[in-house]
Amino acid sequence: MYEEPYKWVEAVGNRRHYLDEQLKKGSPVVAVAYESGILLMTVSHGTPKVYEVYDRLALGGMGHPTDLEKLRFSLLEMAHVEGFNRSPFDVTGGRMVKYGIAPVIKQAFEEVFKAPFIVKILLAELGHKVGKDSFLTINYDGTFEEKSHYAVLAATPSVEQEMVTYLRQEPTVSLEQAIGAAIRAWAVGDRAQCQVLEEAEAPREGRADPRQQPTNDEALYAHMRQRVAEKTIECAVLDRSLQGSSKYRALDDGELSRLLPTGMSNPLI
Repeated sequence: MYEEPYKWVEAVGNRRHYLDEQLKKGSPVVAVAYESGILLMTVSHGTPKVYEVYDRLALGGMGHPTDLEKLRFSLLEMAHVEGFNRSPFDVTGGRMVKYGIAPVIKQAFEEVFKAPFIVKILLAELGHKVGKDSFLTINYDGTFEEKSHYAVLAATPSVEQEMVTYLRQEPTVSLEQAIGAAIRAWAVGDRAQCQVLEEAEAPREGRADPRQQPTNDEALYAHMRQRVAEKTIECAVLDRSLQGSSKYRALDDGELSRLLPTGMSNPLI
């Protein structure tokens, strides 16, 4: 059916449309560097979306839980084999993405007779010094981007750009500041995704222009409270100050409650 090149291109285009539709309801992911490390934050509904991969590597993802778990396990296995055969210093985000997981995702996407991975992945790597942290984001087609200071995942590139534009204006020196910035950026992205979902249901003249919606803290916190009333704020850090080789730790409810910005209520965690 897809022997002819133009039919293969058509099939790939159909897969993009399908995957875009599947990801529209996914929860955005935010990763932010701060003075002592990296914060990863998302909102989950029972199934975790933030994980440790290796000593200085953490993963955040959006998409189908089964696909995300399969790729997470592949990354874990790859990282530990690399660390055993070479050394822990050879287990880097760049190697894991460029020579490991990105080719796997690309192959699954382009083999039109097989199911693609319904995922987007963010890999955060803690640097040994402040300012040396790095981030890689991987799309469902295997394309990836390297970033610094912060990175986000969302349903569409335009939503991701809105989140990045917001983060550029936010100070993230302390962990508390990073959590506040990440929560507000998540609200910016989730609100934009909700508007994308509403586009097919409401006439254009009846929809609010997203550029005219308030982006002050109170409006973003109000959206956050409304959207996560029955869900969980999930936060983890790669903490440069931790003793030992592993720098990953999840924030428990008590610590997150103390660090939540004013305007957020405890029942959300």
